[in-house]
Amino acid sequence: MPKPNLSSASVDALLKLRDEIEEVLAHRAALLREELSKFGHQIGSKGKVRGSSLKGRKVAVKYRDRSGNTWAGRGAQPVWLREKLKAGAKWKTLLFTKRRLPARPRPRNVAGPNAERVPHNLL
Repeated sequence: MPKPNLSSASVDALLKLRDEIEEVLAHRAALLREELSKFGHQIGSKGKVRGSSLKGRKVAVKYRDRSGNTWAGRGAQPVWLREKLKAGAKWKTLLFTKRRLPARPRPRNVAGPNAERVPHNLL
């Protein structure tokens, strides 16, 4: 199909062309809606759309400074962190690790050190 020269067309011809395009688009949209309805989808409805399974979950703190500011490492960097990094702080110094509790003492052998040991699979 040859490309019409729109710059030399009259206003009436341009309006007529706009109406024809509008009709073709409306017809095509109706066909597409009909095809979608065959699959059970409705236009504008979200249906059963699931978001991320992680959205809204709390995450452990990864970075903390001495004044108590924290950041989990998700989303945009907070202002306090950017300022610290610009001032020359290292990521490693801001990395927060939980202090481990001391290991619990092992239970003592109640029977005594000289007691005969029975393999656990025979119990």
